[in-house]
Amino acid sequence: MKKEISKILRKPLKKIGLKLEREEIEKYVEIPPSPDLGDFAFPCFAIANRLKENPHDIAIRIREKIKRVPYIFEEISVVGPYINFYLNRKIIFYELLKEILKRREKFGKSNLGKRKTIVVEFSSPNIARRFGIGHIRSTIIGNAIANLCKFQGFTVKRINYLGDWGTQFGKLILGYKKFGKPEKFKKDPISHLQEIYVKVNKNKKYLEEAKKEFKKLEEGDRENLVLWRLFRDVSLKEFEKTYKLLGIEFDEIASESEANKLVNKVIEELKEKKIAKKSKGALVVHLKKYGLGTAIIKKSDDTTIYCTRDLAEAIRRYRKFKFEKMIYEVGQEQTLHFKQLFKILEMMGYEWAKRCIHISHGLYLGKDGKKFSTRKGKTAHLEEIIEECKKYAKAEIKKRFPNLKEEEVERRGLKVALAAIFYGDLKNHRMRNIIFDIERFTSFDGNTGPYILYTYARASSILKNTKAKTKLEKIESLDENEIQILKLLEIFPERARKAFEELDPSIVANYVYELCKKFNEFYHACRVLGSEKESLRLAIVEAFRQVTRNACKILGIQLLDEM
Repeated sequence: MKKEISKILRKPLKKIGLKLEREEIEKYVEIPPSPDLGDFAFPCFAIANRLKENPHDIAIRIREKIKRVPYIFEEISVVGPYINFYLNRKIIFYELLKEILKRREKFGKSNLGKRKTIVVEFSSPNIARRFGIGHIRSTIIGNAIANLCKFQGFTVKRINYLGDWGTQFGKLILGYKKFGKPEKFKKDPISHLQEIYVKVNKNKKYLEEAKKEFKKLEEGDRENLVLWRLFRDVSLKEFEKTYKLLGIEFDEIASESEANKLVNKVIEELKEKKIAKKSKGALVVHLKKYGLGTAIIKKSDDTTIYCTRDLAEAIRRYRKFKFEKMIYEVGQEQTLHFKQLFKILEMMGYEWAKRCIHISHGLYLGKDGKKFSTRKGKTAHLEEIIEECKKYAKAEIKKRFPNLKEEEVERRGLKVALAAIFYGDLKNHRMRNIIFDIERFTSFDGNTGPYILYTYARASSILKNTKAKTKLEKIESLDENEIQILKLLEIFPERARKAFEELDPSIVANYVYELCKKFNEFYHACRVLGSEKESLRLAIVEAFRQVTRNACKILGIQLLDEM
């Protein structure tokens, strides 16, 4: 609707001496605090400085230039410095419902990214470790950001960049040689490897030995390569189960070990362009004049570092995908690393480096408000978190539906648990630290994932209880509850676009919660089946379900038709 208003205002604004593009006009258009002041308003004080006139006088002049009020508006009037637009709601909402029911899963989508590619790197766990709480945020947020990009018409390439190279694998190899027990590894390989990692990491005396083991790995030592491949293979099998459970897929599984094969060319390029220099036996890039310190390219022991591998991997991706943008969804503790990475790529002459973006996120904290740490052995694993959430969800489902079969309770419990985890994260701005409170996340009341699922199931039950097909007829009248939910349905495309522009899935998450609240108000106030307005209200219910599906698909949340 803001687009329609910008079309109406563009010519009158030009006639009074102000040439504005439609996009700029749209930014000024707002929703008034009271319905009495219209459905939309254009504040003229926003442009008063440019015209050197009184805002009220500007509003009157603009209104005089609007000769014909389009049929979608009942009235366009001036109140103080505002031009207020009153929608012809019967027409506009009829067209809205018709569009939603026709376009279905395409409603809200745009072709903004047509013939353009965005690469999104997210999740990126380290091998030989359980999928811990530290990687859940990147996985959930990165998946939602990839979905936001796809919703705007971009071709999206989802990359999972595995941390499978570096000194930590020297620690693992050393640890396995010293403390490894084949019978324990066979029974539960990841738990045993994690136990070994913690043990080695706690004792500083093992650090130099671990560095030597990694150097041997880089040099192709047969024994170390066999162990490394074994650790990698068992990890990949575990990750596959995890991503299948979460309903998340990738277009490419990349890895530091593969990138490591390309680093020699990058190092030579850095030397040729005189970007990298020797310092205390190491190869470095000085970035102090940019306020970014010094980036190590190669250590003094001649082993590579992840910065070098990331440089090689970024160049490989651009050559393969010719992306419009590349988004890295990685925790905020890596902010300096990515600033250094992008600056070095820029210094190397790669103009696309300016289109690389680091999207960071805050931390999950325990109830004590402290960070989880794998190194200290204090962490929570994803499967444990899901099971704990599922326990709470199943208890609530059994309480509400005591006759439900156990198999169905299990199925619904898992979906509710996943919705609780996904939504519990995504409703927050990604930069916020979050206290991971399972009991709060799994509540069926308030701003939670289970509340979204329950509301959607409630809407589905209405349609299940009628044989009538959703057939939209001319709207004769609208009451306030109908107007409120229709107004929210209308702004879904705008919210999805804003979430993409700000790379902020919480905009969509909070929108869908707001929509569910309005639907529940509508549900309690407006009888649907058997009412005089059954046709209209069934259409509203179906439109609500469709928009909720579209929003939840962006968030990665799977819905239930029955709770």
